[in-house]
Amino acid sequence: MIVNAWRVRATAEEFELPPDGVQFDARLLTDGRVEWLREVGLEPGTPFLVSPCFEYDVVLNRFFQSPAMRMRAVTTQFGYARDMAAFLTFLWAARHQKDWRDAVEADHLAYLAWRRRDDGGPRVAGATWNREVAGVDAFYRWAVRAGHVPTSPIPQAARRAGAGSRLTRRTADEQRPATYARDTGRASVEWLPPVEYRMWRDVGVRGFDAAGLPGPGFRGQWAARNATFCDVMVRTGLRLAEQCALTVFEVPWPAPELGGGYTRFWLPEAVAKGRSARWTYLPGPILADVEDYRRWDRAEVVANAQASGRYARWKRPWVVEDPSRPWARRVGSSFRVAVKHLGPRERRLLLVEGQGGLEPAMLWLGEGGQPLSLSGWKAMFATANRRCRAAGVRLACHAHMLRHTFAVVTLEQLQRGHLAALAEQHPREREHYTRIFGDPLDWVRRRLGHRSVVTTLIYLHTLAELEMETRMALVADGWDLPGDVVDETVGAQ
Repeated sequence: MIVNAWRVRATAEEFELPPDGVQFDARLLTDGRVEWLREVGLEPGTPFLVSPCFEYDVVLNRFFQSPAMRMRAVTTQFGYARDMAAFLTFLWAARHQKDWRDAVEADHLAYLAWRRRDDGGPRVAGATWNREVAGVDAFYRWAVRAGHVPTSPIPQAARRAGAGSRLTRRTADEQRPATYARDTGRASVEWLPPVEYRMWRDVGVRGFDAAGLPGPGFRGQWAARNATFCDVMVRTGLRLAEQCALTVFEVPWPAPELGGGYTRFWLPEAVAKGRSARWTYLPGPILADVEDYRRWDRAEVVANAQASGRYARWKRPWVVEDPSRPWARRVGSSFRVAVKHLGPRERRLLLVEGQGGLEPAMLWLGEGGQPLSLSGWKAMFATANRRCRAAGVRLACHAHMLRHTFAVVTLEQLQRGHLAALAEQHPREREHYTRIFGDPLDWVRRRLGHRSVVTTLIYLHTLAELEMETRMALVADGWDLPGDVVDETVGAQ
């Protein structure tokens, strides 16, 4: 374990930036005395790196304020920060406390050898290494363009020309890290058949024993909320960050039903990864569980927080004064912004006028009535996995695995229904049906928010690798699908 390591931190709600070239003790940030200049445009929640000596490097951290980084999802920004911290820690611990400005190609190659091949190293997989190199490479590309370093320590190679294309110039955009791994192969998809998912949920989240009975001594007050959260994920394919950012305005209550017992809601681009705004379909029984959570568990923690004046102490919140018109105004400002344009950071500070006064607009709240964080939900999955191990259930799950499960199960079910419908029709009817209802793979692509169907193909490969008998057994017909796929252009916000 490396003790002297670079660390990733996030900015607070109010901040100031020191003058250029100043290195200051970042421990001062923790006591609330240092306020960062808002004029710099450093948004709340922006990641920054702190050296092993608790110093804040102004130039290095300006990377996270660059236009390209500010347009990326919050989770992507923190991913880049963690990958950069790992490389900078290696420079500090294994390369004589070398500064990032002085890194050369030999340092990167030494990092590659330790990261992937050294007996005492982590021996990361090719896909993991490629992700880490991409983050560090993006930082050094920015540093070279900004004139902070003359060259990047990551060697570059010309990109391969795609089919029918030809590279005529060797610009920076036509280069790629020469140390990218080639042993990535086709990624395997981790997913749970519905029966196994329900077992994991009931034992790990609800606290049942392996026989399906209430576990002795289990005191999980939020088991129903957590189980509903998991059910929404596995039945919609939402990413963890997307579902965490949902407000009461995205999932209206009560919500009108579509045909087939499904309700749809619009995921706005401000919270969708890659700005992939899309319709999301929620089964009726799952929606009923969400409404029960809102009626009882959520209402109780909100009432307790209101009684203690907790929301009145929020610093410069956004407020929706008229719930029938989701426009928010930040306290101290006269400008209003539509809620659908607010990102995850602003939504965590969003209050709405309810029956008992102001309350958070975020859908998922914790015991103290505050919006739940990504790290809190990740901890819930880790706890559920430990509970399964203790009960002798050999199942484990993480949030993205539920998204994979949705994709595999939905694609299998849609293919069955698609083929069955085509088999009953004449050739001209089949052509008409396909034009209207499209390809099952493309429908799943839309639900997942993928830009290209090539990304979604990984789930088709997963099904292709299973024998048909296994597919029929693992993906039971009881896992229902939307009965009526409506025109997705209607009502898009």
